[in-house]
Amino acid sequence: MSGFPILSLMLAVPLAAALACLFLEAKAARTVALLATLVDLALGVVLWANFDIGGPQWQFTERLEIFSGFSWALGIDGIALLLIMLSVFLMPICIGASRSIEKRVGEYMAAFLAVETLMLGVFMAQDIFLFYMFFEAGLIPMYLIIGIWGGADRIYASYKFFLYTLLGSVLMLVAMLWMVNTAGTNDIPTLMAYDFPPSAQNWLWLAFFASFAVKMPMWPVHTWLPAAHVQAPTAGSVILAGVLLKMGGYGFIRFSLPMFPEASVYFAPLVWGLSMAAVVITSLIALVQSDMKKLIAYSSVAHMAIVTIGLFAFNVQGLEGSMLVMLSHGLVSGALFLCVGVIYDRLHTREINRYGGLAINMPRYALFFLLFTMASIGLPGTSGFVGEFLSLGGIYQVSTWAALICTTGIILGAAYMLYLYRRVVFGEQKNADAAAMPDLDGRELAMVVPLALAALWMGIYPESFIAPMRADIAALDARLARAKPQGDSAPTPGKVKPAHTDDSAHGGSH
Repeated sequence: MSGFPILSLMLAVPLAAALACLFLEAKAARTVALLATLVDLALGVVLWANFDIGGPQWQFTERLEIFSGFSWALGIDGIALLLIMLSVFLMPICIGASRSIEKRVGEYMAAFLAVETLMLGVFMAQDIFLFYMFFEAGLIPMYLIIGIWGGADRIYASYKFFLYTLLGSVLMLVAMLWMVNTAGTNDIPTLMAYDFPPSAQNWLWLAFFASFAVKMPMWPVHTWLPAAHVQAPTAGSVILAGVLLKMGGYGFIRFSLPMFPEASVYFAPLVWGLSMAAVVITSLIALVQSDMKKLIAYSSVAHMAIVTIGLFAFNVQGLEGSMLVMLSHGLVSGALFLCVGVIYDRLHTREINRYGGLAINMPRYALFFLLFTMASIGLPGTSGFVGEFLSLGGIYQVSTWAALICTTGIILGAAYMLYLYRRVVFGEQKNADAAAMPDLDGRELAMVVPLALAALWMGIYPESFIAPMRADIAALDARLARAKPQGDSAPTPGKVKPAHTDDSAHGGSH
């Protein structure tokens, strides 16, 4: 693959298809969009097959100087590879889940393909300003997807989504300009190894944090997410939970941790405090939700909080676990939103109490919904277990109390997910319209089966996903080693006590 611009090709295919969809009828637009996403998936498989594990950190690099200070520079490491594969894997499923879209289908497909181009660009960019362009431009098509094809309150949700995420990124642009001026380069790999003055790192870290915390989203700047999920069409929720939220975690891994290691350690208590609060608070909020989408949205905030704590544990287990949690959440949360969309298309309501007893008339649906519920909880053998186990192991090395609090969040996660499943799938069939719903058809099985297989693959053989990023995680851990704090879980040596002597053994009786 040396010299072949496969990354540019992966960006060009959905972009060209998006332009074509603007001029096509609905049926033709659906076909073109599906074919384009399948082609990108095939290119992603080629990318993974040709990725040299143990080779150079940055592979498939491309560079074209556009003008002074800005380059078309692309390249990936193992971390970016996995997030790219997640993106191209979910996109055909999103196109298949868009059958219910009936108005302005060509524009809808074009918007989704534009989202694919821009989110892939985020993971491929090696020029810091090119990254920023992809990072921010991705807001526009997602804003349109929610605002045009969303639910009744779509205008409010789309504006809230756009303003939260845009305003958080203004400070990041200012910080990027300062960094490029100071370091004399806009090359991301070079900036990752550059030692910025400790006095400036805190301000730079806060500027990037303002953007990435909103994107994750972290508590308390998470309030745009439930509104966006509830109002977005099914495919919009899948790609929002599956990939767009991961851009915040990717930003921490690519920028905050390697570029500002001392500041990351300094602000780690802030991140941990917010994340621990998120794990418990949003889990409790999820427990009382009556809307299925809103429940899963709050569960996303809790899962992403495990990611941020694991990242700021500053050890290999925490970093690898956080990456696996992101990948698993992308699969499982997307699958759960897909399951909600399946029954919403039949009954046109997300209210939990309108369902019940679906195991009777929809046994295949009940089976897959159970699998994704167990994966969300973290059942061993599913994708959720591996990431959470590694993350908690990394967190425990730094703080036993934080590990305890995060574990309570996982217990609460089991409570709200099992409670949701029981009310929807088991019990009496109190509503005749719900009892008459047909089971999964061939198209819906084609969407959920790949997600189920991927969740099981990651849970049974996680090495497939750990191996490509192992060297990159080790390099990041080495970069953080100089500032790494000492945890409270390591055993501490005790003091040697003098041997006890008995007078009677030496002096006898007097």
